[in-house]
Amino acid sequence: MNYRNISLFAAMAALMIITGFIQSWSVAFALLNLCLISSIMALGVNIQWGYAGLFSVGTMGFVALGGVAAAITSMPPVRESWPMGGLGVIAALVIAVATILLAIRLWKRMPSGRKRNISMIAVLVGGFILFRAVFDPSVELIESINAASAGHIGGLGLPITVSWLVGGMLAAGAAWVIGKISLGLRSDYLAIATLGIAEIIIAVIKNEDWLTRGVKNINGIPRPVAYEVDLQVDPQFIGWVDWLGLDLIEASSLYVKISYAILFVIVLAIIMWMSEKALRSPWGRMMRAIRDNEEAAEAMGKDVTKRRLQVFILGSAVCGIAGAMLTSMDGLLTPGTYQPLRFTFLIWVMVIVGGSGNNWGSVLGGFLIWFLYVEVEPIGNNVLAFLTSGMADDSWLKAHLIDSTAHMRLITMGAILLFVLRFYPKGLIPEKVG
Repeated sequence: MNYRNISLFAAMAALMIITGFIQSWSVAFALLNLCLISSIMALGVNIQWGYAGLFSVGTMGFVALGGVAAAITSMPPVRESWPMGGLGVIAALVIAVATILLAIRLWKRMPSGRKRNISMIAVLVGGFILFRAVFDPSVELIESINAASAGHIGGLGLPITVSWLVGGMLAAGAAWVIGKISLGLRSDYLAIATLGIAEIIIAVIKNEDWLTRGVKNINGIPRPVAYEVDLQVDPQFIGWVDWLGLDLIEASSLYVKISYAILFVIVLAIIMWMSEKALRSPWGRMMRAIRDNEEAAEAMGKDVTKRRLQVFILGSAVCGIAGAMLTSMDGLLTPGTYQPLRFTFLIWVMVIVGGSGNNWGSVLGGFLIWFLYVEVEPIGNNVLAFLTSGMADDSWLKAHLIDSTAHMRLITMGAILLFVLRFYPKGLIPEKVG
């Protein structure tokens, strides 16, 4: 038993408990839920980097695809959109897929030369023109339907927990396409390619109003747990709250957050169990061998590109699941909130600080970094308020110091990263070498 690792998680639990006593238990459980989701994202990145050494910075795109999956899976369909433009959009997408498949078939069947190049250009240009001719009018019709509250095609009306699986599959499908294109690149070029593709995904989500309402956002995404307003009028819940002597509003909020925490812990436990099984299996040992010495693995007959594609898809799927969980908890899809700082840089910091190659380290990093990212600003504000309490209220220095607390979180993240890289270069919970 590793008492050091246990003590690290115990210290993290103590920070959560202290937050509950000092601020409120509602704040503590809200923070816990975001830490759980961040840990799942860190596990996805650790599968790619810690297992196979894939330096991908496209995490934001896969998380966003998970959010889209939550909307298109769980929202009710906008019935007016389907007869007016829905079928046209489906037909256009079929045309696009058929064009790509035909182009691939021509490329493989025809001998190289001028004739093949002309045929490829003709197929791609013709398919694109036909696609736009069908797609554009259909989209205009969909977006014209009650644009203030709808203007999109809606979803399938399925349970929100189903969207978590759909988010993983959608991210995995996108990762397969991206991996086929970019996994043959060198690590630095792979990072640039995945970052660019992630930005493309966000741009599509922001601009395709017929699918995601773009920057107008999708509100009212169903939740997997009860609503606070429903609990506050439920006689049984009211009686239970009165018996405990709690405030009704606070109790309903706490009940919802605890329900989310139970669901998220179950998902994290399942992913963690599967990740540990995979890491300790012959497949996991092979992935680490590819990571440590690609040439030696190829000499042993391993298909390095194929295995990297597998691990890239698996890590992206985990990030997609986390993205769907985050959107279902928020209850809305807001494309403008997907920023590289939150969904790429911080996730990488979690993996590095926790310990790349170690799943438990990624979970610890997810909890620690997100906790500090949220709590550093109010803590810094209180500390600076105490330090400047002796200054005059109209002091420019006092005002400047207090206004600077908004930047404390970024300074803290950089300081923690430098500290860990200096004193714990393999992370707080290093990878076990056996």
